Amino acid sequence: MENFIVSARKYRPQNFSTVVGQSHITTTLKNSILNNHLAHAFLFCGPRGVGKTTCARILAKTINCTKVTKEGEACNTCDSCVSFEKGASLNIHELDAASNNSVDDIRTLVEQVRFAPQAGKYKVYIVDEVHMLSSSAFNAFLKTLEEPPPFAIFILATTEKHKILPTILSRCQIFDFRRINSNDTVLHLEEIVGKEKIKAEKNALQLIAQKSEGCMRDALSILDKIVSFSNGALTYENTLEHLNILDEAYYFKLLKFLTAQDLTSAMLLYDEINQKGFEGDMVLYGLAGFIRNILVCKDPASAHLLESIEGWREQYIETANTTSTPYLISALNILNESEIQFKMARNKRLHVELALIKLNFLQQAIELSMQEGELVKKKLVDVSYPIKTKRILPLGKMVVNEQAKLMIETETPISRPAKTMPSIETNQSQKDNTREQIPAVNLPSQELPVQKITTATSTSSPAPSDTMSTNDGSNKKNLLAALQQKYGSKYNIEEVKEPIPLEMDILKKCWDDYTAYLLDALKHSSAGTFKLAILEILDPLHFTVTVSALTAQKFVEQERMNLLEKIWETFNNRAIQFSILVDAGEKEDVPLHLRLNSKQKFERIAEQYPLVQEFKTRLNLEILY
Repeated sequence: MENFIVSARKYRPQNFSTVVGQSHITTTLKNSILNNHLAHAFLFCGPRGVGKTTCARILAKTINCTKVTKEGEACNTCDSCVSFEKGASLNIHELDAASNNSVDDIRTLVEQVRFAPQAGKYKVYIVDEVHMLSSSAFNAFLKTLEEPPPFAIFILATTEKHKILPTILSRCQIFDFRRINSNDTVLHLEEIVGKEKIKAEKNALQLIAQKSEGCMRDALSILDKIVSFSNGALTYENTLEHLNILDEAYYFKLLKFLTAQDLTSAMLLYDEINQKGFEGDMVLYGLAGFIRNILVCKDPASAHLLESIEGWREQYIETANTTSTPYLISALNILNESEIQFKMARNKRLHVELALIKLNFLQQAIELSMQEGELVKKKLVDVSYPIKTKRILPLGKMVVNEQAKLMIETETPISRPAKTMPSIETNQSQKDNTREQIPAVNLPSQELPVQKITTATSTSSPAPSDTMSTNDGSNKKNLLAALQQKYGSKYNIEEVKEPIPLEMDILKKCWDDYTAYLLDALKHSSAGTFKLAILEILDPLHFTVTVSALTAQKFVEQERMNLLEKIWETFNNRAIQFSILVDAGEKEDVPLHLRLNSKQKFERIAEQYPLVQEFKTRLNLEILY
């Protein structure tokens, strides 16, 4: 039985042309070899599994090749290349800095650098995971790295460039390797499965490339595992099952339910996903990536950023055209916050379900905040408006006539005009700044036209005039005057009062009345603050209250709601507000005994009462200040 060699080693590139996804680096290295412009130190940095060590070995083999091709590639036939392939080359030395990171290891390396190569032109030292060297080892390496012998070349490789000392970075020629894109990974995997004579669906290879996240070594390792799992036949279904990836069909269904506000179906679908063994964080992570893919498909210019297999591309574009951009952006924000807080949640399932509930009603929230396609910010205090509150009276307080009873029982309108009006008893002590709304009244047609009137009761007002002027210049009876003429003083029928402009005289009187109320309530501290406060009107809906200290500000703040109710009642305008300002120029008068320390207090007492000092002297007392 032959020893199995993993694909990552079996199909490792042997020349620059077979390196996948790093053409910007391989082209530079080949031109440097052809032009004989080789640096004495290279630093290869980038993510794992993208070809850093592979390129270092190819470079070491090529610069010692005796028959370099016109393209700058090694011939693979000369003695140097053959010895390199067998692992017997004496000119190439590899050091794993993760396990050889001490000063002694670097000193041993420096000792070997002094000897010239026995065969070939260069001695190449490849130091892998160079960021693992200690600070002392880096410092021991500095001088040799800066001025090595002409036959020595150093190639350093690392995945964490930021951990390397700046003095090392300045002595090296730096090459940044990038992640391998999905298309290049799929092409390389197709080439390998073709050589191995493995049946593989392209969707399955695209899924492997997506799972590898730009790391070719991971992609080849996953390929080996799935080939063993599926007995040499890669399909989309067994690849999904082996990689434990949630099918995108679930995400399309879930988004459809959420945008339609079908919470029941969404919760049932999540329960099905949960029963298959997928954790909540995986659902949040996958759904966020799914929403991101839809968002990039909104514009054809960014559609190439779609990270998905080709079979779903058309459905992504169709879904992007039917889903609003504000919903997608808000959903991404909710999913991002939920994913961050997932680890702290004790009930993981409830945490995910809460995120789904937010997404379900997100469309409704967006519609409420949009008007004619634009975001609207609504403020209720932009205009003045009178007080309009309604109090529901108990049934015992109302007297309903026979016609109203008949209308309620039969639920049919009565054509005859009402002869009487409902009687409403009001209690002035319980009114507390509220107004009542009297129902519409149908009057006889021969006296007044039938119309609906909304009135409110507050305090008694004089009877209005019998006539009123209309837009056409004719005089018609005022409705309120007609009502009072017909029914006399039997009912209180009054209009809603218009807002009164904010004037200093009225405001000052209201302020003084509230100050008197505070005195009657035995709130002397607050009343003193209100007496010393300075009022200033800024605009028709806002005024300021200036006080002398922070303590006075607290007293006014405690009375804010009650004070506003009185001001609103006085001016018939609930839009009026005020701000409290503290006059920083004035300081509170702190008593003298609070400003002195213990020693100063004793000295002051002894100065006023000399016998205290004499008492201390005669008894030889010591005072602990």
